[in-house]
Amino acid sequence: MPIYEYRCQDCKALFETIVTSAEASADVVCPKCSSSIVKKTISASSFRISSGSSSIPSGALSGCSTKSGFS
Repeated sequence: MPIYEYRCQDCKALFETIVTSAEASADVVCPKCSSSIVKKTISASSFRISSGSSSIPSGALSGCSTKSGFS
């Protein structure tokens, strides 16, 4: 299950919560003030793309590295 980051629109608290695919964002409440007026934020991912047994090195897909083998 994915972890999503939200910001409370009432108290401006930033928090994370696990949301199942069956749940909607409307079911999420702020743990600080219990408000249901929350907005999903964009956060950095915490995964790596892997191909088979080797991972693609960071920067290989950014277009900044000439040694990555991608053109």
